[in-house]
Amino acid sequence: MATESRPFIFILPGAKISGVRCEADMCNTASTLLLKKQLCELSKSATEGFSAGLVDDENIFKWQVLIMGPPDTLYEGGYFRAELDFPRDYPNRPPKMRFITEIWHPNIAPNGDVCISILHEPGEDRWGYERPDERWLPVHTVETIITSVISMLAEPNPDSPANVDAAKEFREDFSEFKRKVCRCVRKSQEHFE
Repeated sequence: MATESRPFIFILPGAKISGVRCEADMCNTASTLLLKKQLCELSKSATEGFSAGLVDDENIFKWQVLIMGPPDTLYEGGYFRAELDFPRDYPNRPPKMRFITEIWHPNIAPNGDVCISILHEPGEDRWGYERPDERWLPVHTVETIITSVISMLAEPNPDSPANVDAAKEFREDFSEFKRKVCRCVRKSQEHFE
């Protein structure tokens, strides 16, 4: 997976976001207002382990996140970029999250799509694997999503894989799994500088 060079707007603590523009018909929707509020809240206090902001100020529904690999994990020292695409009816439906930076993990598909319960559509799981309270709920925020993804990096779930090869390696050849993760961490550091 190639890392794309895109502008990334980091929102620093204390920054004003009143200049965020959006399409005229979306400027005052509940979704837009909620996303602006969450962006503002993230800008007021630094959150350990990640930074988040808009890909560009034209679209409040597309965010980019920079996740620092959690300490004391194989991902420590890595800088992993991801995008969050919010539906127009957010928070009733979850955003989609995709890593842009290459990452080897059982719960992240080879194309970067994140597979985690909190991002699954609300309601009953037709396969009975997840309880409804583990799935998306409208009370979740960008911060709770990213915190859950950071926890997922720290504790992979090979029993519910999005990347079957990574899950198999995690269980059967951990040294090879570790080698691939370390390569991704090094690569992420090179692209971050």
